[in-house]
Amino acid sequence: MTAAVALADVRAAAARLAGVAVRTPAVRLPGTDVWLKLESLQRTGAFKFRGAFNLVAQLEPEQRGRGLVAASSGNHAQALALAARLHGVPATVFMPTDAPAVKRAGAERLGARVVAYERLVDDRDALVAAFAEETGAVVVPAYDDARIVAGAATAALELLEDVSGLEALVVPTGGGGSLAGWSVVAPPEVELYGACPAAADAPRRSFLAGARERVVVRPTIADGLQVAVPGALNFATWMPRVRDVVTVEDAEVEAALRTLAFHGKLLAEPSGAVALAGVLSGRLALDGRRVGVLVSGGNADPALLARVLAS
Repeated sequence: MTAAVALADVRAAAARLAGVAVRTPAVRLPGTDVWLKLESLQRTGAFKFRGAFNLVAQLEPEQRGRGLVAASSGNHAQALALAARLHGVPATVFMPTDAPAVKRAGAERLGARVVAYERLVDDRDALVAAFAEETGAVVVPAYDDARIVAGAATAALELLEDVSGLEALVVPTGGGGSLAGWSVVAPPEVELYGACPAAADAPRRSFLAGARERVVVRPTIADGLQVAVPGALNFATWMPRVRDVVTVEDAEVEAALRTLAFHGKLLAEPSGAVALAGVLSGRLALDGRRVGVLVSGGNADPALLARVLAS
């Protein structure tokens, strides 16, 4: 487990990202006091760019020059591809064969070399480690690293600066990088909640057990949150601060996507709508309160999105 994250680390990350990352808007969902932090409008279409760039920017030139490598279902892959491109170095990303085509295409368009693996057969961490040992490339974790967490937390800094009077924050969680970062930034009077897919409920089980729990991930439309166990650093960071972690069904995520599209005139990917699903489904009792919700990404598969919106 890497070093803990402090608020000073988040502010330093914000300084590195100034003029590089987009300061995404926070908009109110019509008819509610729910404020959406639209990281779907971030560079590469997801919050992941914040952490990837923050980590890569802190590497020594000699380290970066050896190349970068990561495993990702898509958003971290695109984020790393852009961070590498901005620094003029090569990136290789291992992506599961069932990753949305739009995410693979995005990583390739940004210059990354994409290597496919079988999600249910291959050990992606072992593949990345073997590649790094063979080539000398620097591994850029998708979530369990203090530099990734600090970068992700900068979205919370912006939201709290832009929207006054927030009483609760709700964050989609899988590996837990955003939830950990937001737990560092959120003031004590603001309640913090996580939401995860019922088919990938390791964060919920870990919260209830008070220790990291590993699960067998089942299929879910929220592909970006298909993580078997929360990161060690991340869990240690968010566990003491989080009030609850709830699960949501795919049908509730689909309903949240339709609410975003038809009421908010906004598009998101399924993983990006998981936190909002936790609010709209009533699984979190937050009615009448001013709530900040992370819409973490917008890289939706067009065919899936068309089906959801038509149903």
